[in-house]
Amino acid sequence: MRHVFQLRIGPVGFRVGADWREPIETLAALYDDYPKPHDGIPDFSVRLFAARRWRRWVRPSITIGGDYVLPDAAPLPLPLGLLAAEMGMNLQMALGQRRYLLLHAATVARDGRALLMTGVSGAGKSTLAALLMARGWRLMGDEFALLDPATGLVHGFPRLVSLKNQAIGVVEQALPAGRFGPLQPDTPKGDIRHLKPDAASVAAMDVPAQPAAILFPSFGHAPDVRPVPPAETFVRLTQASTNYVGLGERGFDALTHLVATVPAQAIDYPDTQTAVEMVERLWEQAA
Repeated sequence: MRHVFQLRIGPVGFRVGADWREPIETLAALYDDYPKPHDGIPDFSVRLFAARRWRRWVRPSITIGGDYVLPDAAPLPLPLGLLAAEMGMNLQMALGQRRYLLLHAATVARDGRALLMTGVSGAGKSTLAALLMARGWRLMGDEFALLDPATGLVHGFPRLVSLKNQAIGVVEQALPAGRFGPLQPDTPKGDIRHLKPDAASVAAMDVPAQPAAILFPSFGHAPDVRPVPPAETFVRLTQASTNYVGLGERGFDALTHLVATVPAQAIDYPDTQTAVEMVERLWEQAA
């Protein structure tokens, strides 16, 4: 790769290489204060490359590769280079991570206790995590919660927060001093803009937290809160994990312990302000 950037996010190191300068410069600018991989050795490599040589210059398109690949993945145009790099890191984690149980969840923490929010795409996980960060919560992750089977603790993985469509304006208003990446319009999921976690969240990335609550948010409904039984929580979390099967007995034990010790609730909400107030109220009641 002609252009390379290395970084560590929580316990996981990455080496991201590209045929073009632009994606790496954008990535490096937003992750400028993140550390390098431990001992200079990344856990995963991401490659952003032109599948055909002429694609570097003529209608340049990015193919995402690395240690793990999806052979049928469609390339992205060069202006979506940051999105390609983020997707590349997601891909490596989803297919290659074996140390931690991965849960597709946004995670925030307060006073050393972690709140895991998981649900289907469009539930508002990323938006809620960003808005809670604006209210002083520590952002531990937007895409994945890293549950350590050995300790039961959640490890920080504070990647860029991926905001989509209407959520972009909502979070820009809540965080006027936040650091945002370039607007990337017309992606397969609409408009996307990335938000950098605040300095406190980045500084605390190596400090794990005890899981204290699990929420299943759902946007677009009248406000409602209901407990989720352990059996349903277990099933929902297996569906939210990309490596539960791969971890075998370790994954089963880790998830069983999480479900047995951490209460889970589902919340319906009509707008983000209502959701934030509901989350804060539930958190105070659980303390």
